[in-house]
Amino acid sequence: MRMIDVGAKPRTERVAIARGRVTMAAATVARIVRGDVEKGDVLAAARLAGVLAAKHTPDIVPLCHPIALSAVDVEATPGPDGVEVVATVRTVDRTGVEMEALAAVAAACLTVYDMLKRYERGMSMERIELLEKSGGRTGLWQRAPDRAPPRKARRARR
Repeated sequence: MRMIDVGAKPRTERVAIARGRVTMAAATVARIVRGDVEKGDVLAAARLAGVLAAKHTPDIVPLCHPIALSAVDVEATPGPDGVEVVATVRTVDRTGVEMEALAAVAAACLTVYDMLKRYERGMSMERIELLEKSGGRTGLWQRAPDRAPPRKARRARR
């Protein structure tokens, strides 16, 4: 194993956007919306955990470079069946911030689970994924939009 040498790369603006979800019962979402959670504000705690995780990514991902982050924005939005987390991370540096964005989402999702486990242990964290990254040698990459499964596969699930 080795850390990649990025010393010869130019510093460029780099941005990464990641997302994930914590699925839960509607009654648990209602607790978040009402502010009826013993530990406090679930969404604020998730946002803070995401920012901290982005800043500490090299501490938890062994070969990840320490990067001077320009900005970290973490959104945690309740919906009918859970909370969606989206993290946007920016830098002007020699390597990308994909890992920081993914770490932010993962930590935010874990925090949502931790704050709500008293009320529902069956929650699940799903689809932590990179949506987009820009900058650097490879330029812009975007995840293709989700597609519905083929008709045959849909019928088979009925």
